[in-house]
Amino acid sequence: MLDSSISSGRRRRTRTFVTLSLAVIGAGAVMSSALFTDSTNVGSNSFTNGTVVISTDPATTALTASNMAPGDNVYGTVKVSNLGTLPMRYSITSNATNTDSKALASQLQMTVKSGVSTCDAAGFAGGSTLYNAAALGGLGTSLNILGDPSTGQQTGDRSLAAAANETLCFRVTLPTSTSNAYQGATTTATLTFAAEQTTNNP
Repeated sequence: MLDSSISSGRRRRTRTFVTLSLAVIGAGAVMSSALFTDSTNVGSNSFTNGTVVISTDPATTALTASNMAPGDNVYGTVKVSNLGTLPMRYSITSNATNTDSKALASQLQMTVKSGVSTCDAAGFAGGSTLYNAAALGGLGTSLNILGDPSTGQQTGDRSLAAAANETLCFRVTLPTSTSNAYQGATTTATLTFAAEQTTNNP
């Protein structure tokens, strides 16, 4: 009987031990189980850059003259437009040729005005003078006509809001003081309109 009782007790202890082992394993399983989670998206985050687009009308040959004599003037207009979406500033430089080595560009004088009623001898008396009676253009180098193409605000730079425009009146004069050395001389000038954004660009 004693042996049986001891044996029975051992069996109970063994069963108890097994039961406790299962409980520990179960607790461990609860601690490592997955957590509830969720996520959502905020889509359609769209970004579009603005544009700086300068346009001139005409795009070429704003002024031309042949058979000029000392004292003659020639007039022409250029409409400058901001076709971009950002406000901009622009400058004008002029570069002239000297293929016949007579340097006519150094004799010709250019005047630029804004706000004239008509771009001719009569209308040129009004408006605001932006560039006055200086050389037509640099020979082999660019001459600043309005402002400066360097980055940032420069003296003489012109500002235009998005979708805005302005018309400039140009007059080129062959002075009465021009000497015989310039007879038959010829030159061609290229006007370059350079624009940059004004936003975040003081």
